[in-house]
Formats: sequence, structure tokens, C-alpha cells
Amino acid sequence: MSFETISVVGLGYIGLPTAAAFASRKVKVIGVDVNQKAVDTINRGEIHIVEPDLDAVVRTAVADGYLRATTKPESADAFLIAVPTPFKKGAINDHEPDLAYIESASKSIAPVLKKGDLVILESTSPVGATEQMAAWMAEARPDLTFPQTHGVDSDIRVAHCPERVLPGQVIRELVQNDRVIGGMTPRCSDAACSLYKIFVEGECVVSNARTAEMCKLTENSFRDVNIAFANELSIICDKLDINVWELIRLANRHPRVNILQPGPGVGGHCIAVDPWFIVSSAPAEAKLIGTAREVNDAKPHWVLSKFKEKLFQFLQNNSEKKVSDVTVACFGLAFKANIDDLRESPALEIAKKINSIHNGNVVVVEPNITKLPTSLDGCELTSVDVGLTADIIIALVDHREFRDLKPKTTQMVIDTRGLWGK
Repeated sequence: MSFETISVVGLGYIGLPTAAAFASRKVKVIGVDVNQKAVDTINRGEIHIVEPDLDAVVRTAVADGYLRATTKPESADAFLIAVPTPFKKGAINDHEPDLAYIESASKSIAPVLKKGDLVILESTSPVGATEQMAAWMAEARPDLTFPQTHGVDSDIRVAHCPERVLPGQVIRELVQNDRVIGGMTPRCSDAACSLYKIFVEGECVVSNARTAEMCKLTENSFRDVNIAFANELSIICDKLDINVWELIRLANRHPRVNILQPGPGVGGHCIAVDPWFIVSSAPAEAKLIGTAREVNDAKPHWVLSKFKEKLFQFLQNNSEKKVSDVTVACFGLAFKANIDDLRESPALEIAKKINSIHNGNVVVVEPNITKLPTSLDGCELTSVDVGLTADIIIALVDHREFRDLKPKTTQMVIDTRGLWGK
């Protein structure tokens, strides 16, 4: 099956690397994004996100004429939709999935669809989202047939294929990782497999759309449950005066135990979000998954309570100082190490809360960004060396730049990542 032109709708942390991967195989790719600044940046051969090796791939693809960005969809043979799926704002259920971006994207490509085209939803989505996307396109294009009404004989082929990549290693994992292909019909799955085999070296494993949607949610829920165990364990160990890092290291010497590392919470666009899609679909049944989410969502509040304890302790030890004299340094804002992505980051939420409740100076050390978000107005983005002079130091992200630091024994340290020992 031949794909002369591929369109990728949504040029963010997944869409742009995917577009670049196809273009690197000398296939014409049209990237679509509503952000004019991002479009202009890409068309200059530059990137607007931080991802190792991506800049070189994009630069070459643009220079060779295989990658071009625009704000309006154009005709193509295959369309990949990689747009956000956040929670609905103001909904009764705080964690109800919002498919507005998928709806907008599917309706935007509908006018340029032609018989034989393939549409793949890559966005992590609640079960049934691919079918809903197909329904929106069918409503916009009654002159074409779709799988939900015409099965294998439909004009348009529709599938779901979730990404499963690690930020910081996206380029490599896009190529090497297996992909789950969930077509609405076997013919849809075959077409999607042919498309991904342009650059995917891993296996393309065929299922149906609903199972493929649930697979991605299951993978991230599994990890979330295991992180919740580690986070709860860290709170218990703190109460019992046990070094949780040593405890986990010892417990993991058991041949069938592999406890993950605790942290200040769980962030990112996947693990902190996807389990709620399962809970939203089956709230009465998803008891363990829902509880794990609650444990991880509560961890930042526990970190804040530790900050208040350390602040009180510092003032007791330094009676000549007032609260306004105390400088607090937050080390890291990203949701994981060595990236610039702040989405759903517990570190960012903790820094914002400290900034709002602390009357003294709050500085932030985040080597992967050049400007603080507006939610941290009043804070100062500073260097590692300046951060180390603070009275209270809070390690929130285990960036490589932080690993060998040695805070002074006179400083109050809250180490949520196990960077600097007990």
C-alpha cells in the first residue's frame, strides 16, 4: 500500500517527532497545527520543544523538502491526529475526558478527505473515542462511507494507534518500540500497519480500536498503581524514621520484587491523566486504579506539609530570622528528569503553592527552560549555584545537573527524589 503524502495534525511532543520520523524516510509530510508560531518555527527547520536529536531530524527533513508545516489541513493519503485530550473544565466530574480537540481536528480534515484515505487517532483517549471520531467525520462528509456503517467496504479507513514513548528518548523509541494497531475493521488495521512500517522497526500488533485504546490506558494505569505503592511507602517510612531509598534498594534484592522510586507525585500527559479515563468509564469497578490516583495526587500536599515543618524548624534554629528572611529554592519544575515538559507536573504545583504561601524569597532552578510560567510570577529562575545558597532546598526533579550536588549540613533539605541521601 502506497502513501505518497502523510498529514500529521498536532505538532507537539508526539506529533512533531512522528512527522519527522516519516519525513526522515523521504516521504512527503504535511504537519498541521493551530499555533502559527510553532508552524513558522518548524518551517525554518527549527523546533519549539525540547527533545534530544529531534532538531537535527527536523532540520534535515525541512531542508530536503519532505516536511512542511501549515495551519490548515491539506489533501493527503493518511492523516494522523495527535492532539491533546485534557479533562473538561467546570465539569461535575473533575476528571471527565474532553474530546473537543479530537472533534475539532477530525472536522478540520473532513473537507479534504477522499476515497481510500486512512485516518489514525494517536491521541491517548477513553474507550470509544476512535468510533466517535469516525462519527464526526461521517457527519461532516455524508458523501463518503465510514467503517461504522459500511465495514470493510468503507471509503475511509479508521484506526487507533497509541504512542508509547519516553520523553527524552522519543526519536529512538518511535522507531524501535512495538505498536498496537487497532483498526475499526481488519482492512483498516492492514492499512495502518503498512503506514507505520515506513519507519517502525518494532512489531505492529493488530487488535481492534477499543482494545488498542484500553491498552494504552492500562499500561499507564499499571505504572501509576506501582508508583502509588512507592509513594505511600515513602510516607510510611518518613513517619517511622526509615530511609525509604535504602529500604527499596534492599527489598528489590528479592528476585521477584521490583519497587519503583517515590517522588513528589506523578505528572506528565499520560500517567497522571490516563487512569482517570478508565475510572470515568467504570467508576464502580475501577477501585484500585482510582485509589492509586488519589494517593499520587495527594503526594504534593504531603511535600507541602514537609516544607512547613522544615520552615518552622529553621526558624527555631535561627531565632534572629523572620519568615521573610528565609529563601526557598525549588530544584526542578518538569514532570520528569532532563526534559522541559511541565504538563501536569507535581513539581510545578508544589513550587506554585510554596510561592503563594511563603512570605520570603522563592527561587527556582530548572535548567531546561529559559522563562518561568506566569503562574510563578514573583519567583526567580536562577542557577544551580545560587539555588544552593538558599536556606531551604527542595529537590523535586532528578535532573542530571542536580545529582552530584552537596547541600550544606546547615541547610534544610527536602529530597523527594533520593538525590542526596537521607
